[in-house]
Amino acid sequence: MPEKKTVERAKQDLKEGKSASTAAGEFVHEEIEHIREGKHGARSAKQAIAIGLSKARRAGVPLAPPKAGQTSARTRRSAQRDAEVGEGTRTPRRPSAKRRRATSKALKSEPRAAASKTALSRQAKSAARRRKASSTTATRAARSTGTKTRRGATTSSGRKRQQSATARGSRSRSSASTA
Repeated sequence: MPEKKTVERAKQDLKEGKSASTAAGEFVHEEIEHIREGKHGARSAKQAIAIGLSKARRAGVPLAPPKAGQTSARTRRSAQRDAEVGEGTRTPRRPSAKRRRATSKALKSEPRAAASKTALSRQAKSAARRRKASSTTATRAARSTGTKTRRGATTSSGRKRQQSATARGSRSRSSASTA
């Protein structure tokens, strides 16, 4: 169950017109704080983020479930159920006491290093690398126009990079000769 302050902050973010992922970030922050406080642990930073996103969906943040191919079908189904609970189309069922105890016991035995600065930094960098691969100039050009233009985009962007590199090199040589 998320804290009242977290839900209020997320609602405020949405009211201000910020994206759903920004609002969901409040829940992720809360989860990381829980791990740092020692309430429970997580296997990895990715798991901590997943728990936070699940809480966000259940609290009503309009986060879409991940697309096919990004995660397993099981994860997508779980995210879909969480979203339905948040929308109010599905009634949330409380797990049995035995299951709840087992879940919290399993999380408590997990390491706390998942919320360390190093682990979060590693997770952020790997996520950025995955994003970067799909948003290069050439890929965007191909998506919007076609393969012929893509070839042009890659060569022209390469040419521009080369020109700027040679310009930088000639400036540094000229400043060295005047000194």
